[in-house]
Amino acid sequence: MTATHSQRTVRIGAGAGYSGDRIEPAVELAEHGALDYLVFECLAERTIAIAQQARSKDAELGYDPLLETRMKAVLPAALRNGVRIVSNMGAANPLAAARKTAEIARTLGLGEVKIAAVTGDDVLDVVRQGDFCFVESGEHVSDYQDRLVSANAYLGASALVDALAAGAQIVLTGRVADPSLFVAPLIHEFGWRMDDWQTLGQATVIGHLLECAGQITGGYFADPGFKDVPELARLGFPIAEVGQDGAVVITKLAQAGGRVTEATCKEQLLYEIHDPRRYLQPDVVADFSQVRVAQEAPDRVRVSGGRGTPRTDTLKVSVAYFDGYIGEGQISYGGPGALARARLALDIVRERLVSTGVETSELRFDLIGVNALYGETAAAGYAEPYEVRARVAGRTTSLAQAVRIGNEVETLYTNGPAGGGGVTKSAREVVAVQSVLLPREHVTPAFSMVEA
Repeated sequence: MTATHSQRTVRIGAGAGYSGDRIEPAVELAEHGALDYLVFECLAERTIAIAQQARSKDAELGYDPLLETRMKAVLPAALRNGVRIVSNMGAANPLAAARKTAEIARTLGLGEVKIAAVTGDDVLDVVRQGDFCFVESGEHVSDYQDRLVSANAYLGASALVDALAAGAQIVLTGRVADPSLFVAPLIHEFGWRMDDWQTLGQATVIGHLLECAGQITGGYFADPGFKDVPELARLGFPIAEVGQDGAVVITKLAQAGGRVTEATCKEQLLYEIHDPRRYLQPDVVADFSQVRVAQEAPDRVRVSGGRGTPRTDTLKVSVAYFDGYIGEGQISYGGPGALARARLALDIVRERLVSTGVETSELRFDLIGVNALYGETAAAGYAEPYEVRARVAGRTTSLAQAVRIGNEVETLYTNGPAGGGGVTKSAREVVAVQSVLLPREHVTPAFSMVEA
């Protein structure tokens, strides 16, 4: 290995931390980040179920709703600067996402662009036909047969690596483990083996640090007076500078708001980790227990010591299903005696729902600002608020029943205590998510090219 090669670094930027994230920080990275890759992580547990519903109504939909806006914003700068894009914005329909992106590239006159769609995560048929139990509840998936919406396996990096090797400038996937979106470009660039468990463990640390974007540059971290962060309205998203051995420095653009510190990195490192010694990922069982975080310079933090052991024989599958309806109503009370009036309002609705026969499996009566988050006990020691919002929410088996909950709150305008205002009401279908573990051999990741 030549000395120049050993010093080579790959620069990966985080373009999004969730589906509805800001777009400007990604554009800033594409323009000024001197990046090799820009990764958009846009899928939460439920996002893909919502996307499946969209696809069931229109076969050309089911990808991330902001895909078009994001691509129009970042493609010109990304392609001009040789930045490759990797994203799970394909959601429930990676092929349609790739076709739409190709169409945008043509409309913008960006010349030839190679776009790959990674598929194979949709395992609904396998889950329907097999004898699986939910990890969380132990119930048989077959008992939910009529209510199933989607089942998506968390793929690893392999098909993304193949797509990059085939020359894809943009890789759009469905359900892929969040860190794998970042691990794949590193495997491709450095030629790491898919069974180099120690290096893949460290690579998973990198992906895990970047996957929530603005969280690690001080966004979710900020707490005025305790943890002050400058210029949050112009928060920049993080960049990882990665070496051949997986050594990484987390940083950001100098002109962007926010900050990268040991503390921001440590908080993000702990996020969503169950057992830090065995963080189960499709590529590796990562071990975060020996990770070291050290500030090298302002907004430059070195993170080392990620390790790993062989990956498991199963993949986690996120299974979404219809789980009834939620009806909700809210109303505000203010001024002297606001709390007493709000309590009376809730008592009235409680009695009304019984007398009119609204059937619920769960029912909540909350005083937002008083007991909604921490219950009555925690609220007891505090002074009475000058304003309070009463909220009633219930789970029902039909939409009609759910609607009646909000309606009962609305009738407090004229039939309840004095001074109620600002009523909102809603009724919606609930999509719930549980998991199953699926043997790997049932999942066949693949990619296909779409050329613009």
